[in-house]
Amino acid sequence: MTDRYMERALELARAAFAAGEVPVGAVVVKKATGEIVGEGRNMREGAKNALAHAEIMAIDEACKKLGGWRLPDCTLYVTLEPCPMCCGAIINSRIDTVCFGAYDLKSGSAVSVQRMFEYPYNYKPEVIGGIMEEECAELLSQFFAELRLKRKNKQ
Repeated sequence: MTDRYMERALELARAAFAAGEVPVGAVVVKKATGEIVGEGRNMREGAKNALAHAEIMAIDEACKKLGGWRLPDCTLYVTLEPCPMCCGAIINSRIDTVCFGAYDLKSGSAVSVQRMFEYPYNYKPEVIGGIMEEECAELLSQFFAELRLKRKNKQ
């Protein structure tokens, strides 16, 4: 299953990869219009900021573009299952739907390690996992294989 919004998130993830960042990309889409209102890619290394996750960057841009902190009628597409911090941002921004590609068995907090959206918070988005999962997972695998090789060659 391919999806044009996940394709854009993958383009952003590839840009992160090229910049030496863990390749994660995200877009926020306004459902009523189909318009991408926010984009982000992982930028933690370059920004030297633990908060510079793709989802946070996309949510921030969408809030600025739409003029408020609530993002109703919006869907977040992200290439990797969100972590606890990003799940918190999703809850707080009131995003309706979260679509992700690869599952994150180490820190994924939508379904893998924990199911954060099932806790009794005041807002619960719909979650759809596995969109273009193979492409998303392959990009991450390639990145970490190259990183391990670089580290090995430095020894």
